[in-house]
Amino acid sequence: MRNMVTSLFDHEKIKTTDARAKELRKIAEKLITLAKRGDLHARRQVMQVVMDNKVVTKLFERIAPRYLERPGGYTRIIKLGHRTGDNAAMSLIELVEEEFTAKPKKSKPAKEVAPAPVEEVAVEETEEEAPVEEETPVEESSVDEEKAAEEAPAEEEKKD
Repeated sequence: MRNMVTSLFDHEKIKTTDARAKELRKIAEKLITLAKRGDLHARRQVMQVVMDNKVVTKLFERIAPRYLERPGGYTRIIKLGHRTGDNAAMSLIELVEEEFTAKPKKSKPAKEVAPAPVEEVAVEETEEEAPVEEETPVEESSVDEEKAAEEAPAEEEKKD
């Protein structure tokens, strides 16, 4: 696995079996997270796994700065099908290259819920409060009916 991680950081993508790619992803993402820290202790921890000094330098100077804003998910596994011969599932594991853009969280649409019946609370009047006089509303419907009744005979006369 050390050699595979070294090759992944050196070539930025390698072709391997699915099972190995999944295990390789775990190790590679931890090492990139360490490289993002950038301190001496992180460099020494990475050098315990990756034995090539040139690859470690590349990881700290070129690869890790690409992912400073990305919270994780530095690798991608693409399924390639099955290998001829032993029919093993093959994959391509590569470092993600596109820029990370934080996506806003999608809010779930609110379910339409029938409003609960609201019980009216009777408010008791106190002696200090004066009762409010209500104005009697003018009945517009009766006025409209009278106008309609007057216009109806006039229209009938015009038709004759």
